[in-house]
Amino acid sequence: MLNLVWLIPTLPLLGFIINGLGYKSLSKSLASIIGSTAILGSFIIAVTLFLGLINSSIPTTTINFYDFITVGSFNISFSFLIDELSVFMMLIITGVGFFIHLYSAGYMHDDEGFNKFFAYLNLFVFFMLLLVLGANYVIMFIGWEGVGLCSYLLIGFWFKNNSYNDAAKKAFIINRVGDLGFLLGMFLLVANFGSLDYATIFEKAKSLEIDAMGVTAITGITILLFIGATGKSAQLPLFTWLPDAMAGPTPVSALIHAATMVTAGIYMIARSNILFALAPVTMGIIAVVGIATALFAATIGLKQNDIKKVLAYSTVSQLGYMFLGLGVGSFTGALFHVMTHAFFKALLFLGAGSVIHAISGEQDIRNMGGLKGKLPITFATFLIGTIAIAGIPPFAGFFSKDEILAKAFEVSPILWGLGVLGAMMTSFYMFRLLFLTFFGSFRGTHEQEHHLHESPLSMTLPLMVLALMSIVGGFFNVPHILGGSSLLAEYFAPIFADSKAILLMNGEHLLSHSMEYTLMGVSVGVALVSIIIAFVVYVSNASVPVADGQEQGFGKVIYNKYYVDELYDMIIRKPVDAASAFFYTVVEKSGIDKLVNGFGSVTISTSKGLRLIQTGNIGFYIFIMVVSIALIFGIGLFI
Repeated sequence: MLNLVWLIPTLPLLGFIINGLGYKSLSKSLASIIGSTAILGSFIIAVTLFLGLINSSIPTTTINFYDFITVGSFNISFSFLIDELSVFMMLIITGVGFFIHLYSAGYMHDDEGFNKFFAYLNLFVFFMLLLVLGANYVIMFIGWEGVGLCSYLLIGFWFKNNSYNDAAKKAFIINRVGDLGFLLGMFLLVANFGSLDYATIFEKAKSLEIDAMGVTAITGITILLFIGATGKSAQLPLFTWLPDAMAGPTPVSALIHAATMVTAGIYMIARSNILFALAPVTMGIIAVVGIATALFAATIGLKQNDIKKVLAYSTVSQLGYMFLGLGVGSFTGALFHVMTHAFFKALLFLGAGSVIHAISGEQDIRNMGGLKGKLPITFATFLIGTIAIAGIPPFAGFFSKDEILAKAFEVSPILWGLGVLGAMMTSFYMFRLLFLTFFGSFRGTHEQEHHLHESPLSMTLPLMVLALMSIVGGFFNVPHILGGSSLLAEYFAPIFADSKAILLMNGEHLLSHSMEYTLMGVSVGVALVSIIIAFVVYVSNASVPVADGQEQGFGKVIYNKYYVDELYDMIIRKPVDAASAFFYTVVEKSGIDKLVNGFGSVTISTSKGLRLIQTGNIGFYIFIMVVSIALIFGIGLFI
């Protein structure tokens, strides 16, 4: 099977080329079959690799294809790394990605850019697979930049709407800010380790003599890499692009938020776990930024009324929990949450798409209600996804969130308390979304109500499969205290063994069984309380959020997302625009342009004067020649 590894990214690339070149001639059915089959083929190969790894028939290996860059003794090869982490990520990308492709066949059926859409989706998956397969930071960075490009193409897919184009540009530009940090981190890696290959860097890092200079270098490298991760994975302060990414078609939202782009930062830090384990300062920063992002986004989600915006801020919040896991050293817990989040967040976004599809494009939950009878499959699956993200056992989100919170408690009870507060808000705003959308009476127009219908099988089948995974996905890493065997922790043991040993040098604070039960009980308890409050407010009392512009007090602040976009507009965009206007009007037009034009004017005026000398009189020419010769000789006498 190792001989077929190259097919994993190549199949989606071929799908992109075929659909891209034939987007005007291929039928929609054929385009969807090509696009979906390409992802399915990659998934099948990834499954085979996974099975080979767990039964030891396939070894962890690096596959070198050719020398990509060679400068003197410095060499970067185009190579893939096949190990537990890369295969795990490939399973998520291709597995969830396949169902998103399948769903898209129904959701985008009437769109005029259908074939082009599938081409872009395939290209997106290709770059994401390249990102996780690369055996060095350069190949990762190529995939990293590629998914940034594809996010621009897909967020602005409906480019006739200028606001969607603005959202695409915003995503592209903000990600470039983070990417600069990643790039500078790579330069520092070369300066300190002389290589960008994982194997070389991590081996040298393990045997590194950590003196003051070494700590400073590792800390600098990891902080720069983390800055790159904050851009891709939408952490404070580079998170504002992700909610605006809702401008793209709903399947794009699902792909970005669940299976691809936003998980890139988590993967990069998990891949570089040895470096981060050697930088406790960076780990602390990651934990603080993660929990701050989780709480910040969760509060915003409490007051959002666009069904996709609620889910978008939910994603930002859940990514914060993943970074919290990374920051407290729970690398397995963070990746576990990546997996469970991929299941239930893809389910929730596709479920939201099913609602939007049924209600003629409506996205405001204030204009919904009473849909559970009209959309039974969508409701049932959306309910499962909501329970999973709320952290109610035995659904998937409970196990992964609990693992992160338990580790956070070991490091700092304050981090745990803030994490529980975020979980409480998550449960509330998600059930608020569920109740306002599916319960009560329908609040939309009569025309919308007349056309309410369940989505076709191509859309509901992915919902049902993802709902099943949202139920059983948590059993991959059930803690020992609940009778599990922590399969995922055992699977990742070879990847995180060295970093775990480094972290253990700083001491380990093991929780007693009674404390673990208490932490679980508190987490589930606050989630249940939130559900009850949401039920009373939005079902029993049938409350509906107020109209735009009528929010008061702090509710108005979080409804307007803490005015972060306005703040960025004031402190970044307006000063840059003012500086641009100054340089244009004063420096360029009044300075450079006038200087250049002045040379031109002098040349023209001089030419006009010299032209008068050309009289056509031979005697005058001879006179000038004699005078010139006399001047030459005269000057020569004084030199």
